Amino acid sequence: MLYEVNPDQPLPIASMTKLMTEYIVLEEISSGRLSWDQPVTVSPEAADTHPSESQIYLAAGDQHTVKELYLAMAVGSANDATKALATVIAGSLQAFIAKMEETADKLGLDSAVFTSVTGFEDTTVMSASDVGKLARIILLDHPEFLEFSSMQSYKFRERDKDPMININYMLGSNVNVPSFKSLAYEGVDGMKTGFINAAGYNFTGTVKRGDMRYISVVMDTSTKNTRFYETAKLYNYAFATFEKKTVLPPKSVVETIETVKIKKGVQKSIPVVTEKDITFMVQKGVEAEIAMTKSELTPENELVAPIAAGTKVGTVTYTYKDKLTGNDLNYTVNLITAEEAEKAGWFKLFFRAIGEFFANLFNSILDLF
Repeated sequence: MLYEVNPDQPLPIASMTKLMTEYIVLEEISSGRLSWDQPVTVSPEAADTHPSESQIYLAAGDQHTVKELYLAMAVGSANDATKALATVIAGSLQAFIAKMEETADKLGLDSAVFTSVTGFEDTTVMSASDVGKLARIILLDHPEFLEFSSMQSYKFRERDKDPMININYMLGSNVNVPSFKSLAYEGVDGMKTGFINAAGYNFTGTVKRGDMRYISVVMDTSTKNTRFYETAKLYNYAFATFEKKTVLPPKSVVETIETVKIKKGVQKSIPVVTEKDITFMVQKGVEAEIAMTKSELTPENELVAPIAAGTKVGTVTYTYKDKLTGNDLNYTVNLITAEEAEKAGWFKLFFRAIGEFFANLFNSILDLF
């Protein structure tokens, strides 16, 4: 967290609730339980959407594909399309709400309380911190989400007079749209707006420039555009203040932990490297104090050849002392085997055992004197 004000207070999140619905749909698709071209018959529950809600005016019995409904949800924030997707996944809106609660628990979103699939009710709440966490999970697990959230408009039906317009006026591509040009921000490609009277105007956004991506959450502003002005302030601050510092790139050897001991291998040890890079966001112009503070290796008796390359054999933690906040930030990555460890033949293992026996015997004799 680079900047925060009141991050942990649960507040009504309005249509930002759809981030959870969108995540669950993507999970269903990646698991094969749902497909983009699967037809969905609109349920009476979905069609019975109040006129005051954002919607695409679905009728009970209408058929549209999952992708069409997802676009209506992601671009136009259509509550009826959201309900149609929820119903096809869980059988009813109430069952889908239970699935949302279950997913929130699994993801560690402790402040989340879901009472609807759309957020139209003010009893659906979450903290800004947890909304940001959910947004990050979506981007890491399903980067294809940006293909939908970055769309400026989408025409749901050929007969529709006008297309749906993405309510995220900050989209970088809106620089070419006269009415949104003043709000467009270079690099913004998602994620979700929200509004009900009890929640004010909310916005969960994300921006990418070069190799830097930020996620922002702004809640309870007084006007539609204020949420975008406040978001722009956050992005300006982040890009001006921070930079990435990579301590170790992926597949790097960590000093003092070059190898781990194994059993029954052709070699008695195997080289290990980091699975991912170790990178911190640090303040520009300030010398970053970063050091390895912890390492854990799998015990030798649990590492028995053959062992495949890329097998996790431990973890390493680096700590960054953040002078700006006074906090210590920890980052842990897996240590993995850099190559395959083949199992030794019985002949080699036999003579190795004899050697270890006499070595142990010799050490025992020395201990007597």
